[in-house]
Amino acid sequence: MAQDDDFLIEGAEDDLKTIQYIRNFLPQELKNKFTDTDLYYIVDVITDYYTNSGILEQKPDKDGFINVDQDVIVDYILKEAKKDGMGPYEADDVFFVVQGEAESIEE
Repeated sequence: MAQDDDFLIEGAEDDLKTIQYIRNFLPQELKNKFTDTDLYYIVDVITDYYTNSGILEQKPDKDGFINVDQDVIVDYILKEAKKDGMGPYEADDVFFVVQGEAESIEE
């Protein structure tokens, strides 16, 4: 049970770091457009996309990269948000969040 608690705490710390990174990444005019709840939701949906889309099972190219179409992720987020009663979000704004989340992984 303690291992499960440690895993949850570590995951929460990672999520917090991701949200902080995204907040710093966003252009000034978008910083107040998203609440922390919005950002946590969007990051969760991005994780859901990665988990369920099969993208993680793709073979990397010769340089070790997997092609990720961020526009597809944005469309997925908008569809899920509408279904879940979140938002409304603008595609262009969500695109910055998706980029920030991707950049946070590379850090």
